[in-house]
Amino acid sequence: MFHPQGPTFCELAHQALSSTERGYDLLAPKFDYTPFRTPDSLLEFVAPRIGMPKSIDAGLDLCCGTGAGMKMLQPLCRERVVGVDFSQGMLRVARNTLADVAAEPKLEFIHGDVLELPFRNEFDIAVCFGALGHILPRDESRFTQQIKQALRPGGRFVFITASRPSRLSLVYWLARGFNAAMYVRNTFVKPPFIMYYLTFLLPAAAKLLEEHGFRAIVHENVFPKPFHQACVVVATREA
Repeated sequence: MFHPQGPTFCELAHQALSSTERGYDLLAPKFDYTPFRTPDSLLEFVAPRIGMPKSIDAGLDLCCGTGAGMKMLQPLCRERVVGVDFSQGMLRVARNTLADVAAEPKLEFIHGDVLELPFRNEFDIAVCFGALGHILPRDESRFTQQIKQALRPGGRFVFITASRPSRLSLVYWLARGFNAAMYVRNTFVKPPFIMYYLTFLLPAAAKLLEEHGFRAIVHENVFPKPFHQACVVVATREA
């Protein structure tokens, strides 16, 4: 499952018994060697649906982790690329990983909560990859509103999701089993570790975005197997 340089089972257990922020601080040095990181091969399919090189002024990567989304955005943007994450450890790895990319546009790394973004009408594009499971259902509306406020009118929010898998599928029951284990863990161990699957799925995610003033377009059949069930959502903030 993991690269030889990835975390051991004991390290993952230690992470899972920590808070979400502390857990990712611990995992950060080995995160890029886990299957939790969105593969560059997937992001290569997303980039053309965002724009041509240097066609965007400012880009925002939400829950940027070790910087995979920032690396994808950097060639597309002219002025700035900002990454926000609540884990100082992940941001530290992102800075080191992206230290050798082109000097322009400027890369900014912000330690913060995506539910309390400090931006207003500053970005043309916002992305979030592999982190939507950290947003609890009760916070999804607030998360969406924060993105809307950060984007300029006409700005776009781009992310990868899927429709809910069939109840007859192995994927569905594995995800439900993981979620049940996390629910039990968070009931008895504090502070909680927030990470759930089957979140921000279609069509509910598109409906939520439209309720907040976005026009959502779903791009299907974008990715090769084994990711062929996933799709790219491009949600444009209405003027």
